[in-house]
Amino acid sequence: MNKRIVLITGAGIGIGRAAALTFGAQGDHVIVTDVLDDKGAEVVTEIQAAGGSAEFHHLDVTSTEAADALVGDLNTRFGGVDVIVANAGIALRVPMSEMTDETWHKTMDVDLYGMLRVIRPALPAMKEGASIICLSSIMGTSYGWDEHVHYSTAKSGVIGLIRGLAVEFADKGIRVNGVAPGYIRTAQLLNPGHSLGPDAAEIASPYIPMKRLGEPAEIANVIKFLASDDASYLTGQVITVDGGLTPGRY
Repeated sequence: MNKRIVLITGAGIGIGRAAALTFGAQGDHVIVTDVLDDKGAEVVTEIQAAGGSAEFHHLDVTSTEAADALVGDLNTRFGGVDVIVANAGIALRVPMSEMTDETWHKTMDVDLYGMLRVIRPALPAMKEGASIICLSSIMGTSYGWDEHVHYSTAKSGVIGLIRGLAVEFADKGIRVNGVAPGYIRTAQLLNPGHSLGPDAAEIASPYIPMKRLGEPAEIANVIKFLASDDASYLTGQVITVDGGLTPGRY
C-alpha cells in the first residue's frame, strides 16, 4: 500500500476521532481502534465517504494479547506502522480518600500501560521516518488535579515514556513526541463523573486567556504536524495546547 499506516487508539470519539479524520483526509490509511465498536465503525465510514482509506479494529489497550495480535497483523500486512497516535485514556473523578487499588490500577492500565502495549510490538518493524505521538495533559505537565490524582500521575508518566523512547530510538530515525491538551470540548470533559461536566465552558473559559475551550480538531492539527516531515528535527518534546491557560496562570 502506497500510503502511510496510521494506528490510532481511542479513535471513536473526541481527539482520537478528530485525528483519524485528519489523517484520513490527507491520504493516509487509518487504523481506527477503540472499545466503542459503533463509534469506531462510524469514523471509518466517514473517512471512506470522503474518499479516504481506513479500517476499524476493536482494541482494549489493557490487553497485551490483543495489542500484540493487532500490531502483529499490521506488521505482516503492511510491513510496519508509520505513525502511532497513542490516545486512548480514561479520567475518573475519585477523591483520594475513596481511592481503591482497582481504580488506581485501571487508570494506569489504560492511560499509561495502554500506550506501551501498542508501541512495543510496533517498534521492531518501524522504519526510519516513523513517528509516535502520545497524548499527555496539562494535568501531567503543569499542575495537579484534585480528585484526579491517579490521572495526573498517569499523564506525568506519559512524559517519561515520551522522553525515554525518543532518546532510545533517535538513532533509528523514529521520532517520539507528545501533546498536552488543556480543556478541550470532548465527551470526557463534559461528563460530570469524569471531569468538569456540561458547564465546562462556563467554568473554565474565564481562566483561559483565549476565553474558550479548545476543539478536538485543534489538537488533531498539532498531532498531524508532529507526524509530518515538517517536524523532522523534533523529538522528545511535549507540546502544550491550552489556549494560553498554563502561561496565563502559572
